[in-house]
Amino acid sequence: MNPTRKSNYDKFPTIEVKGFDEEAFRGYRDIVSEVTKASPQIVCIECYPGVRVEEIGEAFRCYWNPTMIIDSRDIFFDTDVLNEKMASHLTSDRVRGVMYYGSVTDFIDLARLEQCRRKVSEGGGRILIIGFGASLISRGDVLVYADLTRWQAQLRYRAGECNFKQHNADEDPLIKNKRGYFIEWRIADKLKVSLLEDIDYYLDTEEEYEPALISGRGLLAALRLTAKRPFRLVPYFDPGVWGGQWMKEVCDLDRSRKNYAWSFDGVPEENALRFSFGGIIINSPAMNLVKYQPRELLGGKTFSRFGAEYPIRFDFLDTIGGQNLSLQVHPTTEYIRSKFGMPYTQDESYYILDAEEGGGVYLGVKEGIDPEEMIRDLKEAQQGLHRFHDEKYINRFPAKKHDHFLIPAGTIHCSSAGTMVLEISATPYIFTFKLWDWDRLGLDGLPRPIHIEDGEKVIDWSRDTKWVKENLVCHFETIHDGEDYQEVKTGLHELEFIETRVITSRKETTHCTGGEVNQLNLVEGEEVDVISPDGRFEPFRVHYAETFIIPASIDRYVIRPVQPGAEYKVVKACVRFG
Repeated sequence: MNPTRKSNYDKFPTIEVKGFDEEAFRGYRDIVSEVTKASPQIVCIECYPGVRVEEIGEAFRCYWNPTMIIDSRDIFFDTDVLNEKMASHLTSDRVRGVMYYGSVTDFIDLARLEQCRRKVSEGGGRILIIGFGASLISRGDVLVYADLTRWQAQLRYRAGECNFKQHNADEDPLIKNKRGYFIEWRIADKLKVSLLEDIDYYLDTEEEYEPALISGRGLLAALRLTAKRPFRLVPYFDPGVWGGQWMKEVCDLDRSRKNYAWSFDGVPEENALRFSFGGIIINSPAMNLVKYQPRELLGGKTFSRFGAEYPIRFDFLDTIGGQNLSLQVHPTTEYIRSKFGMPYTQDESYYILDAEEGGGVYLGVKEGIDPEEMIRDLKEAQQGLHRFHDEKYINRFPAKKHDHFLIPAGTIHCSSAGTMVLEISATPYIFTFKLWDWDRLGLDGLPRPIHIEDGEKVIDWSRDTKWVKENLVCHFETIHDGEDYQEVKTGLHELEFIETRVITSRKETTHCTGGEVNQLNLVEGEEVDVISPDGRFEPFRVHYAETFIIPASIDRYVIRPVQPGAEYKVVKACVRFG
């Protein structure tokens, strides 16, 4: 970390959308005025779970004065029945459940739904239907979708807000997140996708900003625009018990915070897109783009393989000035499918952005160890009988800047203190089996979840010292080495579906997507421009450590340094076929 370097990292990347300035509004007075300008009888506001329904309802009471308000919660089963129906998918685990593939209607009392529909048909005057599932009662004369990113929902859970139709303000936020991740967000996304083409207005209810509204056609135009140009997601940063200090400086974060452990900078499932319509900011979950423009974003092969899901994830793990991550392992594909209902697992890798003296990566088991003895040692350590003897069982490799460690599922791993990692992985991030957490508590003062029973079922004991050195540690293959540029294939392992390459140059380089999505990070150099060779999109500026996405609809793109002759290095990931 260069103490004299000034951060140029953009924490609020924004996509300018032209032609819809008059269809964007800020503040509830103007929002309600626009929604009701044609004197509708029925206004329906469909809401994503976590949206503050009471706040929106109060605004419409104040500025529209509806005769009748129908709360969509009334069409759902009572809380106890909902919990009974969800129990097998939520499980007793603190973190993980089983993925739910049904729909919102599975949790609706059809008799109650019919009663609410009769109220609407028989009612007179102004009727407001509001909440999650409101559109199932009636889409009304005007249909508004009130949205929220999953990150904002998680922050609200931490602050004491409840899951949908629950009274769980004091419940462990991890359990609230689990209900969202495995059930609520899944059924809400399905409902949202069915409405996107029909909404009249899109309402952004992110907490940091004044509420803002854009026409439905404006939102869809923004999503179509994004699928045809390079873009970044809005990153977020979170502290952790093992967190470090690197991101504070490089990403220009609050220096008064104790640490930052994670940054999600390239995870459409979690991050937002930030649109500007004539200066009015609209935040939209990036999954809206994935669901609405899957072929244009992902490409034909990737879409055929994964559906409308984004399979690549980039995030930061900062332990510079911090502590070791927990010793962990990810499940095999068979295990994650059979136990958690997920179609693929979290294969990953650690690309080293920076490292202090002594930084390193724990990876694989040592040769000749007794698996039963190691598992017994882990369990006894968890019971507090002694410290786990990691030096006896686990390999530890020193790490330096631009090293790349591959971590196929089933491989024990973690980064040590003093290491800044760009984690490149498949998307299902929640399935980490922690085996040992170095005798510490989480920031909430509670022991962090440990899953030795799951972990011991998926550890690949053949991933020993010799195998790891030959297959997973800086396994580089030079593709091109010339005066103009160098291209090196750095992974991933043949067992993993993501391929990564590192391109180093002082000149502009031309890249071909092959009709599939590319995801990149500028891992060296102050800034570069991404340019269309045929002018299909405007030049796009990228700064050091920023992750950016090239949609599959872009066939070719050029990367060039902003300062002529300045060296830059990008790591590029894509889904490998064949």
